[in-house]
Amino acid sequence: MTSQIRRASLSIPLNIAEGCSRFTKNAFLQFLSYSYGSARELEVLLELAKDLKYINKKEHTEINNKIEIIAKKLFIFMNKVKREEWFGWFKR
Repeated sequence: MTSQIRRASLSIPLNIAEGCSRFTKNAFLQFLSYSYGSARELEVLLELAKDLKYINKKEHTEINNKIEIIAKKLFIFMNKVKREEWFGWFKR
């Protein structure tokens, strides 16, 4: 479980970085979607860690709140990219 949590948490910024190297809006959105999925995956892993008593409720709440902030920011960012409010520097 620890390695899966590490993998999912690293996947968030790495997919954003890889998406920035793509030259189309749809490709960029795909990688943002991967990042968003990894954030949601972390939420499930965190819930499982709490249920298995690897972390306590306070730790769960603190970490979950941070993950939720990241997921919300990613979701808002994806919607801005979809509406082309943040994509001008990609256009050729």
